[in-house]
Amino acid sequence: MSEDRKVYSIKDGSLGEVNIADEVVTMIAGLAATEVEGISSMAGNITNELVSKLGKKNLAKGVKVDVIDNCVTVDVAVNIAYGYAIPEISQKVQEKIKTAIETMTGLTVNAVNVRIASVDMENSR
Repeated sequence: MSEDRKVYSIKDGSLGEVNIADEVVTMIAGLAATEVEGISSMAGNITNELVSKLGKKNLAKGVKVDVIDNCVTVDVAVNIAYGYAIPEISQKVQEKIKTAIETMTGLTVNAVNVRIASVDMENSR
């Protein structure tokens, strides 16, 4: 693995250890956020239609993940489509990210902080 990547041990058993790179956790969070109806894109990111063409790495834009002692804090910046209730959509983003990270990695999510960066008028209800 590259030397500049942070890696976290998520399992250490009799067959060996399992490590996960921080950018994997970041991508899980970004993908989970874009799956919520009302989120048009990640802040500073391409639109969802282009993700499949250009790859999943762009989902990491607008996401910051800190892992300390197998506890995760996520900061995510999203663009919301016009016409959706910001508190309701933000809560769904928080729940979706928390569930995705805990299910896929086994890490504990302490906090998911959501920042609405802009309102997308083109992808409105």
